[in-house]
Amino acid sequence: MTLPTGEPDAFDRLWTPYRMAYIQGEGKPTDGAAGDRCPFCRVPGLPEAEGLVTARGRSVYAVLNRYPYNAGHLLLCPYRHVADYAELTEQEVTELGTMTQQAMTTLRAVAGPQGFNVGMNMGIVGGAGIAAHLHVHVVPRWGGDTNFMPVIGMTRVLPQLLADTRDLLAAAWPSSPPTPA
Repeated sequence: MTLPTGEPDAFDRLWTPYRMAYIQGEGKPTDGAAGDRCPFCRVPGLPEAEGLVTARGRSVYAVLNRYPYNAGHLLLCPYRHVADYAELTEQEVTELGTMTQQAMTTLRAVAGPQGFNVGMNMGIVGGAGIAAHLHVHVVPRWGGDTNFMPVIGMTRVLPQLLADTRDLLAAAWPSSPPTPA
């Protein structure tokens, strides 16, 4: 192996140029704008396969994360452009909880994870990448899935294309949307 500068070394390299869009904040709203300027407002208007949507409820939808921590990393988003969990309606809270359960059940059936990280980051200071539109992360976890690649190599190895993962999850998702209480 040779370095891009031509000097040989003993390292192999995995190039992930698609991540540059994420690093540079491409398509990421900076001012809390809704509509076409917010990816979570834009995605529901796209065909499922193009938007990576796996399920649609009445007030919440599930979508694969384009920059996943692990294979099958889902985001659950209200259709309504809202930043704070405390501002959700009772129907949105109920459906968000139900869809979180459905996401976990579906991921277990399709991929057999041994655990999950489930949560939301609210506000820029809270770690939200897109703070203006609330979203819940459902990240499947397996023993040994945190290895040297993300820790040292700053690279995630995903065993499947996002489109293929979307197809599997969409096919396994319960067919009827959750009924709010």
